[in-house]
This record gives sequence, structure tokens and C-alpha cells, in this order.
Amino acid sequence: MLRRFVTCGVALMLVVSAVSLSSCDKGEQEGSNKFCVSLGWEENESGQRQKKGFEDAFKDFGGEVVFANAKYSAKRQSEQIDAFIKTKPRAIFVTPSDPAGITQACRRVVEAGIPLFIADATVAGVPAITSICSSDFRMGEWTMDYIAKKLGGKGRIGIVDLPHNEAWDLRGQGAMAALRKFPGIQVVGKFSYDAEGPVTSRQAIDNMLTANPPGKLDAIWCAWDGAAQEGAAAIEAAGRADEIFTTGIDGGKHAFSVIRSGGPFKLTMAQSIYYMSYMCVQYAHKHLKGEQVPRLIISPVYAVDKETLDKLAPDKKAEEYDVPGKAHEFGWKPVL
Repeated sequence: MLRRFVTCGVALMLVVSAVSLSSCDKGEQEGSNKFCVSLGWEENESGQRQKKGFEDAFKDFGGEVVFANAKYSAKRQSEQIDAFIKTKPRAIFVTPSDPAGITQACRRVVEAGIPLFIADATVAGVPAITSICSSDFRMGEWTMDYIAKKLGGKGRIGIVDLPHNEAWDLRGQGAMAALRKFPGIQVVGKFSYDAEGPVTSRQAIDNMLTANPPGKLDAIWCAWDGAAQEGAAAIEAAGRADEIFTTGIDGGKHAFSVIRSGGPFKLTMAQSIYYMSYMCVQYAHKHLKGEQVPRLIISPVYAVDKETLDKLAPDKKAEEYDVPGKAHEFGWKPVL
């Protein structure tokens, strides 16, 4: 779930964020139909999918929405949330760049009497009206179980995790918990990615492959699909696609395309990303009408591999699985 910058796109997003905050600040009145959304990131497919869920929901349920993009920075997101509070919108929606890093800003939303809705994570100690997220710990555990079983309980693996973000770190913790069941699995390389750091996951995996020559590495567990895809590319470039595979977490059009190609990227835990943001808006409208809404929803997650995708009817778009009702239409059943 990590950024892939395109120079012009980044410049445009900087302008859009500034304009968005400015427009949300103009003419705000109590009882207006303004809503504000603070996105933790928008630089990859998952971030764009989150935004799409919000946009479609506001079209369906009504309201004028303003977005700001934190670009993975908890400091920037906290500042954006504080700016939103001053505009007194009907509700504020947040996809956390880092739940721990924005806790105080989220508390200020609640203290200001503004309904807060959180997608893709929970923020500990903050009484949001509704939070919708996947079980990050279980996704990490499930994918490591998959790797261990595919290797018959014995093998050498690498790990690319995301410890700098409280929610994403749970994936790595889940993976390590799963490994306790498989003493025959040896971790021979590990890289902790930082979205704002100098080393890319591709560079780290290239180094991992160099340090572990043919016959010394069997699989790479990745905390998100971007690393799994870059890992697959590195494995293919090294001519080792017949001996090493990767797994990821997120799902989406590009990930599905890579998995369907039959390369080293074998499986993703497809989160219901669109569902999270879409349902937050639906529940916000219910709450504002005085209806009871759920405090916490653990959204469905689907284990998607090549076989899953190949079975899908040609007229179905796999990337729409997380639109409410679509997975059922596809015959997909959540594993979490």
C-alpha cells in the first residue's frame, strides 16, 4: 500500500490539497451539508480505491465533500484534521496514515462535537462513531500460514514488513505469530520498509536475493502488494521464478493482473477497501438522522490467487469485488 510517485501527479495533488482545505474553510455554517475527508495517502491503488469509495458514497447518499491527502505523514494529516475542525463540517472521515500518530488530532475532532468516522484502521482511545477495517494481524498470520503450508513446513524465507505504521505493523506481528507453529521455516532476510525512507522494497529484495543465492531462498512474505509485485519482478529478473514466490496484502486491479499472469506473486489478501469508505459514509448519514450505527466493523477479506481469478466469468471485473454485493455475485467467500 505504498506510494508510487508520478511527478506531475504529486504536484497536482499538492495543489488539490491546498484548494480543498481552502474551499472547506469558506462559508462553513452550522447545518451545512459539508463533509471533510482526510486521506492518509492517495499515491497508490489502495489509496485511490479508498477515495473512490468515498466519492461514490457521497453521490449516492448526498453531501458536498472535500478531500485532503496526507501523503503518509501523520504530522501533515494531524494539521489537515485540525484545519477541518475549524470549518465545522457535519462529519469528518479519516483513513489513518498512522493511527498512533494522529490520535490527538482525532480526539480533537470528538472534543469539538464533530462525528468522526474511521476507515482502514482503528485509533485507540478515540470514540469514533464508526470504524471499519480489516484484521491486519490475521491477514499477516493467514499469508504466513499459506507460505509455510506451500513449503511443506520447511524452507528459507524473507520478510518485508511495515513497522512504522501501527496498523500495518500488526501484519508483521501476525506473520511472526504464525511462524511459531512452523519451526522448520527459517527467516534468512528481513527488511522493514519506511514510506519516507531512502531504500525501496525492490532494492531491499534485490539485496535479499544476492545474499541468498539459488537454493537458499524459497519465498518472500510481504506486508503489502506493492512489495510482493516488486519482489516478483526482482525474482524474474534474477531468473529465479521457478524457485521463489511472494505473497501480499491489499488486492485490486493491478495486483490481480500480476497474479493472473502466473509469475512469482502467488496470492493476495484482498481487503474490502472500497467497502470501508463507502460504508463509513452510509453510516454517517444514518447517524446524522438519529439512527443507531455499529461502533466497529471488521470488513471481509478474500484470499485471491490465480485459480480464483481464472474461475471468474469473463464479464465480471475482479477489481469490483469490494463493492457491496459484488463478492457474493462472484461467488467469492471471505476467509477473514
